[in-house]
Amino acid sequence: MRHRKQNVVRVLWRWTRENPDAVARVRTALRCALDQLGYGGEALDDAVLAVSELATNALEHAPGPYEMRLRFTVIGLTCEVVDADPQIPAVPVFPAAAPFEPVPENRGGGSDALLNVLLEGGRGLHLVHHLTCGAWGFEIERSGRTKVAWMAIPGS
Repeated sequence: MRHRKQNVVRVLWRWTRENPDAVARVRTALRCALDQLGYGGEALDDAVLAVSELATNALEHAPGPYEMRLRFTVIGLTCEVVDADPQIPAVPVFPAAAPFEPVPENRGGGSDALLNVLLEGGRGLHLVHHLTCGAWGFEIERSGRTKVAWMAIPGS
């Protein structure tokens, strides 16, 4: 069962750079929360993979502490990853075509293409864009001291 609440925020987990398994715990926390809300299948898997990329980016490019939370609104559910860098990063230009289609350079398609692209590095936001159908972004919180990377939960 999916719940429609009006702008309710639920903190799922807080962490710092000292947490060696931070991204794995982010994935687990989101998977458990969405499972409790009735999400499953591909929508759940896509959300977990996308938040993993946002958390990895935060750890690699921004100071902590970090926080993951769910925001329930009348139009749907979003997941947010907060860090202590108040700067919006440069967002890459996304190709018009799907990023994981077979290409002539013998990359194959599907999961083989996805694995090759991820191994190249620097493609995490492309993956988030693909998994959320473009429903993601960044914003600076009102305090001006923290940044939020947000993404819509697929299927919400």
